[in-house]
Amino acid sequence: MAAAQPPNKYDPLLLDNQLCFPLYAAAKEIVRRYTPLLEPLDLTYTQYLCMMVLWEEGHATVHHLGARLYLDSGTLTPLLRKLEKKGYVTRTRSKADARKVNVSLTEKGRALREQALSVPRSMAGCIDISGEEAAELKRLLAKALGPCNRKDDAR
Repeated sequence: MAAAQPPNKYDPLLLDNQLCFPLYAAAKEIVRRYTPLLEPLDLTYTQYLCMMVLWEEGHATVHHLGARLYLDSGTLTPLLRKLEKKGYVTRTRSKADARKVNVSLTEKGRALREQALSVPRSMAGCIDISGEEAAELKRLLAKALGPCNRKDDAR
């Protein structure tokens, strides 16, 4: 068996040369840090994201939520079912188009927003970057996501 050759620092398959790896690792770590903050709210990280869209917009179609959160209906439907079971949202078929499902906050879901206000402040203390660095990172990540995969529609 031949000894491994020292890596070529320009090798496109070196882990250290991948943009995707630090993005993946950072995303995993961020979700891990959110978990204890979201447990008192009885929310997973993905449910929290969904609730943030609904707190912002009040209601949305399942399609719109999927577009905003980059989630397919196979992921979103069970998530919404769980939020509905917890009493945070209601799902109703559109009278105009039965293929569309509208999602709305309940009073309990709206009230949960007050409890969630502490989450962003707590997370800010867990990430060691300045406000300017955070804004630049968000700008670059939004640019990396781009409009290619986002099919946004009206609520």
